[in-house]
Amino acid sequence: MRRPLVVLLALGACRDVPPTIEVDAQVGTPMRVATFNVRRLFDTVCDSGLCGPDDYEALATPEELDARAMQLADAIRALDTDVISLQEIETQPCLDALLARLADTMPYGVLGEIGTTASVDVAVLSKRPLDLVIGHRASEPLALPDGSTTSFSRELLEVHTRSPNGVEVILFAVHFKSKSGDEPARRLAEAQVSARVVNEVAARTPAAIVMLACDLNDTPGSPTLVALTTEGGLIRLADDLVPAAQATYFYAGQGQSIDHILLAPGHASARVTRSSRAWRGTGGWGGSDHSALTTELRVPDAP
Repeated sequence: MRRPLVVLLALGACRDVPPTIEVDAQVGTPMRVATFNVRRLFDTVCDSGLCGPDDYEALATPEELDARAMQLADAIRALDTDVISLQEIETQPCLDALLARLADTMPYGVLGEIGTTASVDVAVLSKRPLDLVIGHRASEPLALPDGSTTSFSRELLEVHTRSPNGVEVILFAVHFKSKSGDEPARRLAEAQVSARVVNEVAARTPAAIVMLACDLNDTPGSPTLVALTTEGGLIRLADDLVPAAQATYFYAGQGQSIDHILLAPGHASARVTRSSRAWRGTGGWGGSDHSALTTELRVPDAP
């Protein structure tokens, strides 16, 4: 049984998170899934050669990286999630710093490193071992309307693990192109290819729970989300909340839902309605400018 949510003073008051989670009376084993953009977790090496106060790459001292990793590990532990997609992790040493502080609860993790200078990449952490990891960025070029091709902004990372009752769980982690130097056609292509890949994997593994947990840098009703849901058939698991409760990022004082968890439709009955939560402290969560987003499933036992 899930314990009540605990408000951690060190993380700020979570005014938008209720003290307990309401769940429907469903059979199956509880599983919680999360996505969280940690915001530019950089290591202690200046790869770009431009790491000044106004530059993109933020150079951390060993002490600063240690403190930031501890802050994020505390924030992730408070989510009490079984598996989580993370965005904006620069390198393996950054992920290792998190894993070292989560060894008691989430000891398994993988980074979707794309190898470009000062890249901020996706990662997946899990309470249970990772059975298989596949990267799709190199094998899935994106076709643009002008006839040119490009690639995913970050890795489309496919990770196979297990639910608490042993059912296969396949989590895709991805982080679409930001709106800084906006390329909406690229973001739409990322969505179209992601929907196809997720649905193909779900069709090959009908017994598995298949999900996409991500920062899409786009909101409900946008072409990006339409490509994933209306056209792609994926179920956005926060769509049953009022808009204000869905917001995971604030821009110019307005809440936006840009972080999402989507479920392949073959296991739609596993979703727990109204269970999604945007975890907010002071601003975002755990020192990030994004909220973490969690959702609950009830996973039927394997036949």
